[in-house]
Amino acid sequence: MSAAAVLQADCVTHRYGGITALRQIDLTIAEREFLVMLGPSGCGKSTLLNLFAGFEQPSEGRVLLRGDPIAKVEPRCGVVFQNYALFPWLTVAQNIAFGPSIKGIRSPEKIANLIRSVGIEGFGDLYPNQLSGGMKQRVALARTLANDPEVLLCDEPFAAVDAMTRQVLQEELSRIATSEAKTVLFITHSIDEAILLADRIVVLSSRPGRVKESLPNPLQRPRTQNMLLEPESRELKQYIWRKVREEVLMSLQDSSRAS
Repeated sequence: MSAAAVLQADCVTHRYGGITALRQIDLTIAEREFLVMLGPSGCGKSTLLNLFAGFEQPSEGRVLLRGDPIAKVEPRCGVVFQNYALFPWLTVAQNIAFGPSIKGIRSPEKIANLIRSVGIEGFGDLYPNQLSGGMKQRVALARTLANDPEVLLCDEPFAAVDAMTRQVLQEELSRIATSEAKTVLFITHSIDEAILLADRIVVLSSRPGRVKESLPNPLQRPRTQNMLLEPESRELKQYIWRKVREEVLMSLQDSSRAS
């Protein structure tokens, strides 16, 4: 493994009972790389993210963080979920401060800076039920960043918000990942989102998930919505769509045969 590598899946296979979710995955994510993973539903994207987070252990192979096996929940990896997972009895500021506080760390200035960085200044004393979906996801992102993880693991974090809010959150995450020098693994079903965010796009096959394609993004940071209209971007989108479509059709055929 190169010195610049942060996360690595080394010939990883994972099973749930008699179902193989992932098969012989080899994947390396470099320092400060923003890697986006695409693939049909059920191909093992979230499973791989959970393995990197230490929530599960692979059936075969190894998952590594800076060359060390991930054998338990890994505090150096912060996870941003789709469903926010905020504590409803805590305010915005208290939710963000929760991780550091259980370690005995109290830094009101840091919490205030995080609130400002994700664009929710003035909302610190509100409770989650007083926020929109987009605001809740900003709080969830800030809460993860409060623990200062080396790696951000994002499992479709913007899937449940409206299109306009999604664009804003994409821009915020891209800016934060760059300014905070974070390594990011991001799962999505949106090809446009992948092109906007990714330094590299990985397409997984239908179940059992395998790496079908690994594509560097020719568009340079910072990327904007207007760049999706450029010929280079449209060509990349069409290529990725063909690859994902092949796997979706294969998945549907497998489901039809199984039934």
